[in-house]
Amino acid sequence: MKYQTLILHNGNEIDKATGALNIPIYQASTFNQEDVEIHQKYTYARSENPTREALEKTVASLESGKHGYAFSSGMAAISSAISAFIEQGDHIIATSDIYGGSYRILTQFFNKFGVTTTLVDTTDLNNIKDAIKPNTKLLFLETPSNPLLKVTDIVGCVEIAKKHNLITILDNTFMSPYFQRPIELGIDVVVHSATKFIGGHSDVIGGVTVVKNDEYAKKIYFVQNGFGAILSPQDSFLLLRGIKTLKVRMEESQNSAIKIANHLKTLDWIEEVYYPGLNSHKGHNILKTQASGFGGVLSFKTKNVEQVKRIMKNVKLWAVAVSLGGVESILSYPARMSHYAIPKDQREKMGVTDNLLRLSVGLEDPDDLINDLEDAIK
Repeated sequence: MKYQTLILHNGNEIDKATGALNIPIYQASTFNQEDVEIHQKYTYARSENPTREALEKTVASLESGKHGYAFSSGMAAISSAISAFIEQGDHIIATSDIYGGSYRILTQFFNKFGVTTTLVDTTDLNNIKDAIKPNTKLLFLETPSNPLLKVTDIVGCVEIAKKHNLITILDNTFMSPYFQRPIELGIDVVVHSATKFIGGHSDVIGGVTVVKNDEYAKKIYFVQNGFGAILSPQDSFLLLRGIKTLKVRMEESQNSAIKIANHLKTLDWIEEVYYPGLNSHKGHNILKTQASGFGGVLSFKTKNVEQVKRIMKNVKLWAVAVSLGGVESILSYPARMSHYAIPKDQREKMGVTDNLLRLSVGLEDPDDLINDLEDAIK
């Protein structure tokens, strides 16, 4: 079965009780138990819910995993995945230019429990090797990274991790399972902010985690059930609906992103364009070996900060907002939005400067989106 068919026919699309072509919203907190001496599948919705289960199985299938878990947000998924594998005194190695929320939870929360984190440029595998300590437990990756779209060699990271008995977790939000499936490359745990491309309509907050290993699955389920940061039936339904159009949305966003990135490179008021679909992008060739596409997100730097402010103030079609992956195009300002939690000096060291803008390309005509940016700068 080809992947675009799998999206719609993965065994979790029809309600077995009624034959409905959409899994119903099972808006129930608890379930009647006919015989308390006999274990039944559904008892309390924090532990199991039919709508959430359908979503979890769908995402696991699309990510080439075996077990999926849905959480109340992307950060809940990331935090729970990390929590499942670390203990006091452990050390984590993470991609340096990660999402600001991931940076914050690693450096300002887990550190309270004696867990330390070293941030490195994972595009150079030697940086990972050099950062490994006797107590290193986990390698947390984000590729392509947010917001500079840096590409990390996944297979190379897996080889290092296996040699040193490290758990690998990869944030696959930017690519979605449609373009990149890290479990197929040996990654242990994949996480998503499902709010983004998986949902695709800017109407739901959610996160998902996928694993293939049964023991790892038990650890993550223990945290999901214990912490209780579960996704609601309503939001699970919305994500199931969004997934049905994943293929067409991702393809359209990517096609427009390529056109916009190539055009932006020709403009004299732009300093640099970051998009892995460009032949000139560092990591372009690596991404071609580990993904089937380049995604719908790009970033660029203007010649000065005033131009950034002018664009944000004057665009008409681009929504100036936090988040990405929706059907509408979104323009974000990482320095004041997604990466504001990172101290300014650290942020600038990462390359997230005040003249950087990130674009999440939606389903509008790319020529209209280009004209809107040019009109805004004028």
